[in-house]
Amino acid sequence: MLTKGLFRGYVSSWSKIRCSVQQKNIFERTPASEPSQTLNAAFYLTAVAQQAPSRLAVAFPQGQGPNGEVAYGHRSFQDLDQESDRYAHGLTRLGIRRGCRVLLMVPPGIEFIAVAFALFKMGAILTLIDPGMGKKNLLNCIAQVKPEAVVAVPLLHALRVLYRGCFKSVRWNVTLGRRWFWTGATLAQVREEPWRPFATAPVSADDPAAIFFTTGTTGAPKGVLYLHGMLDAQIRIIRDHFEIGDGDVGLPAFAPFVLFCVAMGTPSVLPHMDPTKPAFVDPRRIIGAIERYGVTYSFGSPTFWSRVSQYCVEKKISLPSLKKIMMAGAPVPPEVLERLQKVLAEDGEGHTPYGATEALPVTCVTGSEILKETDARVRAGAGICVGWPLSGVALRIIEITDDAIPQWDDGRVLPPRRIGEIVVKGAIVTNEYYNRPEQTALAKIKDGDTIWHRMGDVGYLDDEGRLWFCGRKGQRVVTEKGTLFTIPCEAIFNQHEAVSRTALVGVGPRPRQRPVVIVEPREGKMPANRQAEIKFTEELLDLGRQNELTRDIKDILFHPSFPVDFRHNAKIIREQLAAWAKGKIG
Repeated sequence: MLTKGLFRGYVSSWSKIRCSVQQKNIFERTPASEPSQTLNAAFYLTAVAQQAPSRLAVAFPQGQGPNGEVAYGHRSFQDLDQESDRYAHGLTRLGIRRGCRVLLMVPPGIEFIAVAFALFKMGAILTLIDPGMGKKNLLNCIAQVKPEAVVAVPLLHALRVLYRGCFKSVRWNVTLGRRWFWTGATLAQVREEPWRPFATAPVSADDPAAIFFTTGTTGAPKGVLYLHGMLDAQIRIIRDHFEIGDGDVGLPAFAPFVLFCVAMGTPSVLPHMDPTKPAFVDPRRIIGAIERYGVTYSFGSPTFWSRVSQYCVEKKISLPSLKKIMMAGAPVPPEVLERLQKVLAEDGEGHTPYGATEALPVTCVTGSEILKETDARVRAGAGICVGWPLSGVALRIIEITDDAIPQWDDGRVLPPRRIGEIVVKGAIVTNEYYNRPEQTALAKIKDGDTIWHRMGDVGYLDDEGRLWFCGRKGQRVVTEKGTLFTIPCEAIFNQHEAVSRTALVGVGPRPRQRPVVIVEPREGKMPANRQAEIKFTEELLDLGRQNELTRDIKDILFHPSFPVDFRHNAKIIREQLAAWAKGKIG
């Protein structure tokens, strides 16, 4: 069962909606004509349940103990496998079949994990949408994906009643908790007793497995179609590259990552936090979970680990069991990597994998390598080193264009040290957006029987073959004198001791944009008057004049708190800041 606190945390991301109502190497893919049982992620769960039935699968928050500490419930791999069987039988009894798109919108917990694996077992298509994206985007995504079944919290079902047009494709409704003024079953009614094994559907590499939505930070959220072969490749590459084995214990600070933890056969501890607000996590609860269960690896956003590591350093807390931290969702500040070196096990390491919902992971680099070899170049405006392409991933840099590229052409490929558009190909790369042919055409390039994905990012390869990230393609600033890229330019101004972070934006149309640097000062450093603002501005402009990348930037604005993405609380939404800057300077 979910704690009331966790349930409220999940529901908090629906606040605006509530007002209107009162988310080793790659193996070769098995050809589509040769189904392989190993491709269905559910087989990983069942295999561990058979080999180590009593092994802890999930520890999940379940209220508080008498001293205020977090109390946890526990499920073994056998328990979890059988629970998913119960839901698979029950959902099948309702009429849901292989290939049905099932929208799952419940808080992270046992129900979320068990139903997700039940859908994999059935061969249904798991569909996840973040409620934090807001009512308008949420409804647009639902209308786009046309789910045939909904398993969700009551608020989503209330939306379904009020906005019937977006849900007209839905045939089966299941409510987690109490059902109010709508039809359908509750999840408790669906759960079948007594337990009996469910025959997991064998699937091919090209069978659809899931639809995961992008955040929509730089545009409308899009549903990314995952095939079973791609999902299987992701599980394997994460497990093998990060050397995750039976002795590891995971802490998924990004809720859907718990599915990978389970598939890799490792125990996982669900953190007591609001999954939509990782930047505001209570570090004491995270530290308590790590120490109690001997957590060895974790996946989370840079803002999550920034908050936890800062608390640990201030309180002189070390976490000797923790050996691997993977941070993604936005560039990782060097100071976070420095703090983690003081907190982790002696042989522990921070990792910064690069990728996107459409292709993950693509590259990776360790924190120690960044601090030893690349940090000085980062501060000088070289971009951010995100490492070498992982095994099985092909990566190229091509000329920047906003137009579609129907066919691959080697002539577009740029040499090392030239900034261009990042494109990737491999088993972990998705082929299309669901029901979005125009967006698919803009993001995919056909190359014979394979597909290159355009990451929507810009960067370059250095002479050693490492990828350097320079920002989002759509956020580049094109002036009459040339093109400015966000990450390199912002690094110059970020060196000021009173600066928390900066954002380069362009005001006006390309190619005559006016570059503006917006500054979010550190706490207590916002200019209090016009004289202080002038002094702060001149100090920043002086920094800019010392680097050829930024010497032509003349406009500085101050902003109290940057808008960020709802999923990781880390990506700066520069489009909103650009509109704000336009209102300030005309």
